[in-house]
Parts: sequence; C-alpha cells; structure tokens
Amino acid sequence: MEHQPVLSEAVSARDLASGREFIDDCVHCGFCLDSCPTYVLWAQESDSPRGRIVLIGEAIDNGGRVSAEIATHFDSCLGCLACVTACPSGVRYDELIERIRPEVERQVERPAAERALRLLLFETLPYPKRMQRLLPLLRASRRARVERRLPESLAMLAKVAPRPPARARSQPPIQERTAPVGTRRGRVALLLGCVQRVFFADVHRATIEVLAAEGYEVLAPALPDCCGALELHAGEEEAAVARAHATVAAFEALGPLDHVIVNAAGCGSVMKQYGELLQTPAAAAFSARVRDISEVLADGGPPLAPRGPVPMRVVYHDACHLRHAQGVRAQPRELLRAIPELQLLEVGAEAEVCCGSAGIYNLVQPKPAAELGARKARHLLETDAEAIAAANPGCAAQLELHTRELGRPLKVYHPIELVWRSIQAGRARSTPDVLEIPN
Repeated sequence: MEHQPVLSEAVSARDLASGREFIDDCVHCGFCLDSCPTYVLWAQESDSPRGRIVLIGEAIDNGGRVSAEIATHFDSCLGCLACVTACPSGVRYDELIERIRPEVERQVERPAAERALRLLLFETLPYPKRMQRLLPLLRASRRARVERRLPESLAMLAKVAPRPPARARSQPPIQERTAPVGTRRGRVALLLGCVQRVFFADVHRATIEVLAAEGYEVLAPALPDCCGALELHAGEEEAAVARAHATVAAFEALGPLDHVIVNAAGCGSVMKQYGELLQTPAAAAFSARVRDISEVLADGGPPLAPRGPVPMRVVYHDACHLRHAQGVRAQPRELLRAIPELQLLEVGAEAEVCCGSAGIYNLVQPKPAAELGARKARHLLETDAEAIAAANPGCAAQLELHTRELGRPLKVYHPIELVWRSIQAGRARSTPDVLEIPN
C-alpha cells in the first residue's frame, strides 16, 4: 500500500508579506550576480537575485498579487541559493523564494501542458513504488531511443533519469537495522527517501556499511516515502508540509536517536528547516538532529575503520543545497582527502554556479538546465579527472548525462561510496578474500 501525505490544515507560518524584512536588507550591491546561474546565462536584471527581490517587493505592495509575467522570473530561478552565500548583507533569499513560489502556484494558471507535466512528476517522483514500476518501461524506452519522438520535457525526463546498475535488480533489500561493528559510537537513522532509494540504492548501502564500520547502529525505516523537498522547492507547499509532518512522526517512532542521517543534499536542507516550516517543538527537535553523512563522519572523531588505497583522480562538485543551504563544504573534502592514493581535484571556473539539476528544474526548464549542465560538465572535464564526486542524486544524474553528451562520460560517485571502497580496501589488506565493490 502506498502512503499518501495527509494534508495539513495549517500549511505554514511563513506568508509572503512577512518577507518584507528580508527585502529591505538588500542594498542592490551586485555581489550576487556572478554566482546566479540565470544571470550568468542571460545577464537580465529581472532574472538576477536582486531583480527578483524587487519583484517580490512589488507583489507585496500590490496586496500579495502575483502576475503571470512575474511568475516566469521565479520559474526560471533554480533556487540554488548561491546568492545567499555571496551576499555580504546576509539577505535571506532562501526565505523569500520559498514564500513566493507557493503564491505562484496558488494564483497563476499554468498552461495545460505544464500542469500535466507537474502532475506527472509529483504523482511519480515522491513515490518509490511507483518509480520502481516504471523502471522496465524506462529501460525499454532507452533501448528504442523513444526520447527522440517525445515532447521536449518528456524527452529530457527519459534522458536525465539515472541509470541504476544492472545488478540492482538482484541486490537484497536494504535492512531496517544494521548492528555496529566493534566499538559502539551511537544510534542513528537514515532517510531512504524517494529518488535516492530507487536510483541510487548503492549510496544507501555504502552509507549504512560505513556507519556500521564506524560503530553506529543504523536504522533504515521504510517510511517515509519522501521528505517533501521536491515539492517544497517547487512551491507545492501543502503537500510538502504534510510530508514533513509524516517524516517527523516516522523518525520519532524509532525511539532515541543521536542523529538523523541524510545523504542527499536537497533532502538534508529541507529537513534541517522543518522547525521553521512546521513551527512545532517536535519538528525543531527533529531538525536539530539532522546531519549530512559527511558531517557525522568528519566531525565524529578519528575513524575506527582503517582506510585502504583508492588510486583515482576525483573532482569534487559542490551540490548547491549542501554548500549554500547547509553550509557543508569542508567535511566531504576532508573525507576524500583522507583516502590513501585518492587525488582530490577542484573545479576552476564557475565553481559556485549550479549544474542545472535543481530538483525538478531540468525537467520543467530543460533549455537553461541543459546549457548549465553542459557548462558545468566542461569545467569538470577540464580538470582531467577520472571520476566526479557529488553528494546529491540530481547532480549525479545531470553530470553523468552531460559528460556523456560531450563525448567524455565520467562516473559520478557519492563521496560515501568512495569512503566505503577505501574501507573495503583496508579490510582486504588483512583479509585477502574480501572483494572490492564493483565499478
């Protein structure tokens, strides 16, 4: 049985008018411009952070009314939050974009094709069982190159959908409890979620194995299906709030936890703000326990499991909702640098600019997303890396697509997969019959 979110009567304490305090913080200095993907593409003021802030102010002054023309400028925004990091005045553009987008969805009538696409996405992506049932169809469509005959947005959906490894069908299900190995450090629970669970289950397996090797009892509950991040970032606030309540309840039912672990940047950013979104003590307590997997490992003390060599040149890509929304930059790099014989590389040009994935952005705004994806892929390839490390499923799918389309396909690993490979290599030194995970 699939689990539908129960819609909440009190949607959110954050309304558009209350964003006026953030608007007044903007001094229009322009420090945000070079980090804004759409301004980098088009150099249009109305598609820059400060331009969009002006438009939000105009909407507030107009009684909260949002016109169809204004809506186009917020549809084009990726919500990457690079402007928040760049802003010297501390303007909370993240708060503003999450106030205006629900108003766009409530007030602006979208064309029928857009409504149909959004309905398809939100009736599929947050539901792991539905996505699982679509996998055979997706594989068949790729073999037949059906995307060549589909409308643009559906063609992009077929192209960008991650390619789960063939062995995924024969893998055992993820266990709901994994015991710690050796010295016990704590008790944690991992969000399985939606897209990550279906298309990147190996990331979950690596996360669980590494945590267990580092002394953690790991719980991986089947519920919730989805944390609500995809919907919240797209303005579908009511559904997102219902999922947030369900997520808090599901993890509360597990009993005392030291941490709630997330290995998808977009999910972690939203779960860390449940306290602000839901305005309940339970949500605030939940958010205080949420940690990205890299935070727990990098900040949790010396590693217990020996690391072995992983001889590889890897370029690290900052997922926007890890770098800008959560402020997690150093920890993934620390984990990768601690792996013997792994050479960590950095992107030179436009390192802070989004890759174009951004939740459902590359599906509803395929043209700018593809241009940004190709730009980012070229910059990554310029490092002469053998692989990419990125801590978000959307980034992984986008970068694999665009390096492939440029004729130089690179495998994208989650950093935790490389840490697990290193631990396996360390074990293999003392136990030669332990095999490494396959490429």
